[in-house]
This record gives sequence, C-alpha cells and structure tokens, in this order.
Amino acid sequence: MDSLVDLPAYLRRVGLDTAPPATPEGLAAVHRAHAGSIPFENLDILLGKEIRLDLPSLEAKLVAARRGGYCFEQNALFAAALTGLGFAVTPLAARVRLGGRADSARAHMLLSVRAEGRDWLSDVGFGGGGPWEPIPLEPSGDVRQGGWRFRIVEDRRERILQNAGPDGWRDLYGFTLEPQLPIDYVVANHYTSTHPNCMFTKIPVVQRTWATGAEMLRGAVLQSVRPGEAPIESPAPEGDALLDVLHERFGLDFPAGTRFVPRNL
Repeated sequence: MDSLVDLPAYLRRVGLDTAPPATPEGLAAVHRAHAGSIPFENLDILLGKEIRLDLPSLEAKLVAARRGGYCFEQNALFAAALTGLGFAVTPLAARVRLGGRADSARAHMLLSVRAEGRDWLSDVGFGGGGPWEPIPLEPSGDVRQGGWRFRIVEDRRERILQNAGPDGWRDLYGFTLEPQLPIDYVVANHYTSTHPNCMFTKIPVVQRTWATGAEMLRGAVLQSVRPGEAPIESPAPEGDALLDVLHERFGLDFPAGTRFVPRNL
C-alpha cells in the first residue's frame, strides 16, 4: 500500500490541528475525525467515472476536492495517513453480511492497526453503520462508542463485527486476519464498481456519521438514524434539489445539472 501521504493536508481535511500520537488515544482521535469529516459515497460510479485507488488520485478526490468515497478509497487513504503518523497497519478484507448473507465475496476493506502492543479493528469506510472509533480486534463484549454499540464475535471461520440495532445485534461483516495485497483490492474494487449485481452500480449511496447518529441516502430514500432506533425515512428530492441535499447534509458539492445515472440500465 502507498504510504507517502501529504499528512498536513490530510489533517486539515479531517479537522485536526496537530498530528495525534501513535497511541490508542491518538488512533481513536484520527478515526473519529476522519469518520465525521469524509462522507461515504459511491457517486462517481453513477457519473461514469473510474474508481482509482492510487494514493495521488485518492488525495486529489477525498482531500483536495473534499469529496467522499467508499471502503477501498476511504481505508486506503486512512491507512496511508496512519502509516505516516507512525502506526503499523495491516490491510484486511471482509465479506459483508448485511441482509443475512455469509457467503458474499470479500468485497470490503478494513484495517488492523497496532498501537502500544494491541491490535485494533479500524474502519472508516463501511457505509452501513460501521464503527465510529477503533475496536479491539479480539472477540469481546459490548463496546460503546458515543451512542453506538459494537462487538466482535466468532463463528467457525471468521470474526464477525456486529452492531446493536432496534431488533438486537446484527452482523455487519465477517473477516479473517489474512493480510491483503494491493491487487486484492484492485480486483474487489473492479467488481464493486462495475458488476450489474452490485448495489453501488444501481443507486446513489451516501452516508455521514457522528457519535450521535448518521444521515444516509439510499437510492430515492433519505434516512436519519439514531443509535439503536429504527431510521426515520423521507423521500429524496430529484434534480438540483438533490444536489442541495448533498451539500447541506453531506458536505458534497456538484455543479448544477449533475445527474447520477445507474451504470447498468
């Protein structure tokens, strides 16, 4: 993975005045800052653009242009920044289990980050209720992060990240500790951004998360989510009114007349 990130520019983008130390507290600080500043979004796919994972492209998009991205973009940039801050980072892959599936492709990127002798699950790129702060990587009990609750459990083959919702615990994704190579993400990114069965080629998906809740766009539906509660939903507007929502709720700016078209009609 590339690691020579423009660290001062990244820290300004996530709202940090100084570089956090390479400690668990410093890791948590930069994790919160990134998660609260750079939204999850797949909109370039619906604009017909290639999702590039090289570090200069990620910095140009997520830092300089103040856009967001999805897991491969977010966590690749995050990994480079953490490396620059002095953390030891191991890139991992997961199978998303939302919807009750356990046999999906390994199409999610997450990180194992070592700080003061302990490994932490760090993930700023999961758009469906992912962690607000790092979580101890070993299976554990209830971990509270602001209003959110998470835990890691095990099945026969994987560790499972879960969060607590209105109906109890739900699986987010399952992962192993096998380090991934950059080519693994190139393959997964190609599938995620081009395959007709992938949700990201069909509808806009945007999310911004804070300690107290999240704002989401899923296709034609806007959702306001509070930890442990059912989402409050409303229809998303169309046309330039949707661009206003993207600006006001998610901090994303697009030229008037921009339209997000499914890639596979």
